[in-house]
Amino acid sequence: MLRSLYSGISGMKNFQTKLDVLGNNIANVNTYGYKKSRTTFSDLFSQQISGASGATANSAGTNAKEVGLGAQISSIDTIHTTGSTQITSRSLDLALNGDGFFIVGTINNNANINRNTNEITSPGIEEAVDLNFTRAGNMYLDDEGYIVTADGMYLIGEAAEKTTAGNTVTFTNNLSGNPGLIQIPLSAQSFSIAPDGKVNFVNENGELNVAGQIRLVNFANEGGLEKLGGNLYRESANSGSVDKDGNGFVELADLPVAGTDGTANIISGALEMSNVDLAEEFTEMIVAQRGFQSNTKIITTSDEILQELMGLKR
Repeated sequence: MLRSLYSGISGMKNFQTKLDVLGNNIANVNTYGYKKSRTTFSDLFSQQISGASGATANSAGTNAKEVGLGAQISSIDTIHTTGSTQITSRSLDLALNGDGFFIVGTINNNANINRNTNEITSPGIEEAVDLNFTRAGNMYLDDEGYIVTADGMYLIGEAAEKTTAGNTVTFTNNLSGNPGLIQIPLSAQSFSIAPDGKVNFVNENGELNVAGQIRLVNFANEGGLEKLGGNLYRESANSGSVDKDGNGFVELADLPVAGTDGTANIISGALEMSNVDLAEEFTEMIVAQRGFQSNTKIITTSDEILQELMGLKR
């Protein structure tokens, strides 16, 4: 009877966790780039009453007798299926049509960034920028023309060829071949972002120039990424490394161009919505609620039996 009490408690705890996960999914139903989570269960170890025995010359074999001791959380998975695409017609709203993540981050060492050229000068990008990854493509321009996230993190990619002489900044129509920040001049008449991530703009003289190219990153096990909040992920020990060639640091060659190496194309003027399906979430909520109620019934039934035992001697 005590075993059934504790089995019921373990079931209640598990379904409470499942409800917590479902509640978070529903709360993020309109969060750009959000990936839903699911909860899976597994049984706890079983108490063996008697072991199995093999067949003999005079008798057949018998199975083991085991009593299960409840359930436990097996995993809380992040489901990285692509969400629906919402057209916004805003140039800095970017959606990924497939696998991959945008690379964003805050600067941790200004000495490793050449502001005149926007290039990261250290051998490893991570030595200059705290790298994070996101599917939320609602980007913005800061007061200097850099492409940033809503939280002010820089979008990382390949810098463009750029020279600065006094107050005069000149861009060419070429990429630099080095990682860096992406900056659109404040004097630009217009700009656009191609499916391969190349950022083009028309300067004050009506000439077409390149401001940089957005790079993406893909992981061997994207389900192993750690959620940081704010639509951000970071690499974990089980996600696979951004450092594809294993040389100990992240360089531009480790970051594929959009549409290559299994990464998505970039859709400008659109956003990826959450992949939460409300019908599925509400159905799972009903299952979790009934499962919780069933486990409470186990506890009340066990308590009634204990009460009967206490009443044997009056």
